[in-house]
Amino acid sequence: MKLLPSPSPAARMVRGVTVVGTGVIGTSVALALRRAGVRVRLTDRDPEALAEAVRMGAGTALPATEVRADVVVVATPPSTVATVLADAQRRDLGAVYTDVASTKSRILAQAEQAGCDLATYVPGHPIAGHELSGPTAAHADMFDTRPWALCPQPATAPQALRAVATLVTLCGARPTILSAQAHDEVVAAVSHVPHLVSAALAAHFAAADEHTLSLAGKGLHDTTRIALGAPALWRDILQHNAHPIAAVLDAIVRDLTEAAKALRSTDQDALTDLLTRGNRGREHILDVLHPAP
Repeated sequence: MKLLPSPSPAARMVRGVTVVGTGVIGTSVALALRRAGVRVRLTDRDPEALAEAVRMGAGTALPATEVRADVVVVATPPSTVATVLADAQRRDLGAVYTDVASTKSRILAQAEQAGCDLATYVPGHPIAGHELSGPTAAHADMFDTRPWALCPQPATAPQALRAVATLVTLCGARPTILSAQAHDEVVAAVSHVPHLVSAALAAHFAAADEHTLSLAGKGLHDTTRIALGAPALWRDILQHNAHPIAAVLDAIVRDLTEAAKALRSTDQDALTDLLTRGNRGREHILDVLHPAP
């Protein structure tokens, strides 16, 4: 594995990291940190996933005589984050703690209810991922140039935020500060709803015959790619961000319902309006994500 030069003096506060959970995101975090020369310890309740991550060079297994890390990254499903965080803090696994779950408000409420130390906990979420799960789908450059949301609370200690922001930078990402509520609303629109829409479209073809699918073009492939996400994990994510997701879905359902009505009544104006707004939306997405030089 090729390692980048040693961390700069500003990054020396993050020399050792423990990653709890060796799925695709946790292992990618570990690989990115190893690329930056950070010492990484790994732990997972699934010994096979842990062993695979170790084989990939993501780090070494956390020893029985636990080594206190500068930062502990909780990379487990949303419904488990608060429990795992409370256990890690009880065991004093690290000086600072963060997570990578794609929901924030409900986890924060659960962490507070569980008695977690919120001063040393910085809720986080890398805005990157992979439709496949497990450590074998991980790669070190997953977060390069990508935004990484950090949602500090009033109780968050400044030094904890600095340490996690440094970790994010070491992973190649851009720390982006926003509130937990704003995060959940944005991610509902740009990540969670697209996954549901992709799943709904792909589900329509679950029993399609080979003749039908043999005529499918690239559009069907592109729009259903992310439907491959692990159902149990995605159900957990969606339930944790239910209300913001439902609000966006309602708006999309209204558009599709109007389109169906227009088709049945040959209302060309309504269809033209939706298609035109779709063009504008796609152009806006490209302008923001890929601005002209």
